[in-house]
Amino acid sequence: MRLRNLYYCIGIASLLGTGCLTGCASGEPTLTISNPSDIDRTGEMVEFSYPEMEAKHKWIAEGFIIQDEGGQEVPYQRLANGQVIFPVSLEAHGKAVYKVVPGTPSPVGSIACGRHYPERLDDIAWENDKSGYRAYGPALQRTGEKAYGYDILVKNVKEPVLEQRYAMELDKEARAQIAAWYKAGEKAKADSLARAISYHVDHGNGMDCYNVGPTLGGGTAALWVDSAIVYPYCYQDYEIIDNGPLRFTVRLTFPPTTIKGDTNVIETRVITLDAGSHLNRTEVTYEHLSQPAEVVAGIVIHPENPDGYRYDKEKRYIAYADSTNNTQAGNGIIYVGAVFADAMQDACVDKGHVLGFSPYQPGATFCYYWGSGWSKAGVPSMEAWCDYLARYARCVSQPLQLTIK
Repeated sequence: MRLRNLYYCIGIASLLGTGCLTGCASGEPTLTISNPSDIDRTGEMVEFSYPEMEAKHKWIAEGFIIQDEGGQEVPYQRLANGQVIFPVSLEAHGKAVYKVVPGTPSPVGSIACGRHYPERLDDIAWENDKSGYRAYGPALQRTGEKAYGYDILVKNVKEPVLEQRYAMELDKEARAQIAAWYKAGEKAKADSLARAISYHVDHGNGMDCYNVGPTLGGGTAALWVDSAIVYPYCYQDYEIIDNGPLRFTVRLTFPPTTIKGDTNVIETRVITLDAGSHLNRTEVTYEHLSQPAEVVAGIVIHPENPDGYRYDKEKRYIAYADSTNNTQAGNGIIYVGAVFADAMQDACVDKGHVLGFSPYQPGATFCYYWGSGWSKAGVPSMEAWCDYLARYARCVSQPLQLTIK
């Protein structure tokens, strides 16, 4: 079964050339994007260098608009690294031409965004139009709670909702009233208000109904040493690099750990979520690791659906259909998956997870993609979800190509 409206293989277009860019400093650049694959690409991000473009076209500093072939304005975002990203849609083996012209771009509502929540034990939470996610922080670790992996915060609306959910969940006046009612023995009133503000209850746009605990959760990567997962604890430091409207990027740095005699191994993750994508692109490095190792990306298998996993080594994905933490509550199914940028070394079920394995060399970067869909937000079945993951892997292997003239 095809997964309609979900084929957003969000990636980075490869820059093939600059054509007459040097000799056309006063003109309007033309961006030609080509699709080398036999897959239709919808809403996929491509990028170009703003500093290079400005060096050849000084007027761009005064403001510019990107237009499609029909003259319609296309939203874009300037990134912290100097690149400009914008979404394109192409048929299989198709081409599209965009122009960069002078003008003031229209405001773009935030789609991919997030923030640090010190008021909720240092959560880093982010979202796009498909789903929300959470990574746990040092304040949670200090409580002694073990929550190693990524959390999934399902949603069924395009606009951002996490800020509203956190505000409701952490409403101090409401919490004080709940405590007062419990103390007074008015349990029914307290329970009712607790449900009314809880982000574990669906109030019309989704909820948090995914269990993480001492696991890899919804697709976390970890070193695999002596046939065991080296669970990463909560992040130690963070930096939000890009924060919408089309891309959210955060860098997480983890506390030093010991790996086979290396006493100061520091893991760093750079997580990127684009508008329209079900998957986060993540680059993982292990500083001060002196010897080759294996790294796994894993999804926890919950007892509510012990056989709900799938993996395909050749198609480079692992997947799981999670029945949520209350199967009787009508929460639907959360489809979780990970796609590997390069060939998978192996895949299996072990240590309560479905795992994908990759070799890791000291100084290298492990790149993979992880994320989720929801049966109440356009993902109809496990077959459709696995089809999406397989197609995503093919898109990663055949990036869109961009030429500037």
